[in-house]
Amino acid sequence: MTLLIVNDDSIVADTMKEEMDLAQYGIHEAFVAYDAQAAKEIIKEQEIDILLCDIEMPGENGLELLRWVRKEEREIECIFLTCHAKFNYAQEAISLQCQDYILTPAKYEDIGRVIQNVADRIQVRRKEQLYTEYGRHYFKKDQKTGDEGENVKLKPQEVVEMVAAYIMEHIAESDLSVENIADRFHFHPVYLNRIFRKEKQVSIGQFIINERMKLAALLLKEGCCSVTEVAERVGYAHYTNFYNMFKKTYKISPVQYVEEHVGGKGEKGGKMLS
Repeated sequence: MTLLIVNDDSIVADTMKEEMDLAQYGIHEAFVAYDAQAAKEIIKEQEIDILLCDIEMPGENGLELLRWVRKEEREIECIFLTCHAKFNYAQEAISLQCQDYILTPAKYEDIGRVIQNVADRIQVRRKEQLYTEYGRHYFKKDQKTGDEGENVKLKPQEVVEMVAAYIMEHIAESDLSVENIADRFHFHPVYLNRIFRKEKQVSIGQFIINERMKLAALLLKEGCCSVTEVAERVGYAHYTNFYNMFKKTYKISPVQYVEEHVGGKGEKGGKMLS
């Protein structure tokens, strides 16, 4: 689980991150932002699970930040911190699907317990979501216990390996994408990408690119077909896209790569492109 602490008092925010033993509450990585705008930038770049946010801040307050999170359809749970028990705050927080509201000052142990409860809730919801979305076609296996059949749930790691295997099998298809894969396996793209990134430390989109480039390099080394044919074999309908991605990956053009590894004999019966 990841946690984003948002508080305009930098000392409070930094001290909370440094002094709380967040790992014991299920948090493996924590980020800090001192205003709503900085928080938004972090949320755009990182997979945040829990937002621990002060309500009263200069500029955009915590409620406005959470409103933005909901508008962006981010699957983030929120815990609000405030020193004022105002009913209108609580009422709006609930309307934004935030049920966790801590009055400060509060002990770190009390804050930690709330974080743990939210982390547990997220885990339960994700397991249920994983089963519901995947179960229709792929998630149910029969395992007999006595005379009764029982559904066996695949672990997220197993789902990721199935997705990776599917990518490798369909690597030559130019329409291979996160959206198409998610539709094939009956997942929401954001959710599928999250569990994939967690297991592989890379997004599905980048995984596809990495595997295509590795396969392209292998085919070019073998010299079995032209550069343009290699582009097609690894799923690029347009050579220019293949050229740009190959050069970005290997720092040289496909033709230069052929010249270095097979003496310029990689393009058979056609014009060499660079």
